[in-house]
Amino acid sequence: MNISILGLGIIGSAWAENLITDGHRVRCWNRSPKEFPNFHASIREAVEGAQFIIVVVADPPAVQSVLEQILPVLGSGQLVIQSSTISAKWTLRFADMVQKTGAAFLEAPFTGSKPAAEARQTVFYLGGDPEVVALARPVLDPLSGTIQHIGPLGSASSLKLAMNLNLANMAQALAESLTLSRAAGIPDDIYFAALSRNAGRSGLSDLKEPKFRQHDYSPQFSLKHMGKDLRLAIETAMDLGLSLDQTARLVATYSKGTAAGWQEDDFVGLIRALSI
Repeated sequence: MNISILGLGIIGSAWAENLITDGHRVRCWNRSPKEFPNFHASIREAVEGAQFIIVVVADPPAVQSVLEQILPVLGSGQLVIQSSTISAKWTLRFADMVQKTGAAFLEAPFTGSKPAAEARQTVFYLGGDPEVVALARPVLDPLSGTIQHIGPLGSASSLKLAMNLNLANMAQALAESLTLSRAAGIPDDIYFAALSRNAGRSGLSDLKEPKFRQHDYSPQFSLKHMGKDLRLAIETAMDLGLSLDQTARLVATYSKGTAAGWQEDDFVGLIRALSI
C-alpha cells in the first residue's frame, strides 16, 4: 500500500516503522525535520498520490495546519485517517474540509502508549461511515489489537476524551495513594503487593508500577498531551452542559507540572508535584 504518516512523535514513529517492516511504501513527514526512513521535508510530496494519509499530531491547531497544507493535493481515491486526539467539534470541522476535496475522512483516535504501538496492540476508536471504516481496515488492522467502530463522525473523539479523563484521574489517585503510603514509611514492595490483591488494581497501575518504583518518568504518554486532552474534555463537557469538577481541579495540577518543566515527561511524573 501507499501510505503517508504525518507526525513522527512516539506513536507515529512506531506505526511508520511497523508499516515499513510490512513492506508498504511509507512516506513520512514531521513539522520538525527528523532522521527517519523515507522522510520528506515537503508535506505535499509526502501525501501526493497516497492511498492512506494518517495524521497523528499534537492538537487541533496542529491538525488544522497539516490539513491546510495538504488540501490542494487531496482528491478522490484518498482516505485521511485522523488519529490525533481532538474533540468532536474539531473533528466535524476537519471532516468537512477534507470531504470537499473528494477525499474520504475517518476519525481514528486510539488508546495504548508507546509499548502498545510498538507491539501492534493499539486500540483504535473509529468514527465515520461503515464503508469508510472498511476502507481503513487494511492499514489499521496490522497496527492494532482491537478496532471499535463507535458511531458517526465525532463519537470516537468524544469517547477518547472520556477514556483519557478516566486515566488521568486514576493516575492522580494512584500517585496520591502511593505518596501517602511512602510518607507512612511503607516500602513500595509492600504497597504494590497489597495493591495487586485489591479491587483498585488496574491495567494502568500494572503499566505504571515500574515507573513509580524506579522514579522513571520517561514518556510513554506525555504530560503535555494528557493536559491538552483534559482541557478538550472540559470544553466538550461545557458544550454539552456538563460540569467536570474533579477534572477541572486536576487541570490545575497539570498546569503546576508544566510550570515545573515536566511537560515532556510521562504524565505519572506529576507524583513529584505532591512534594512541592
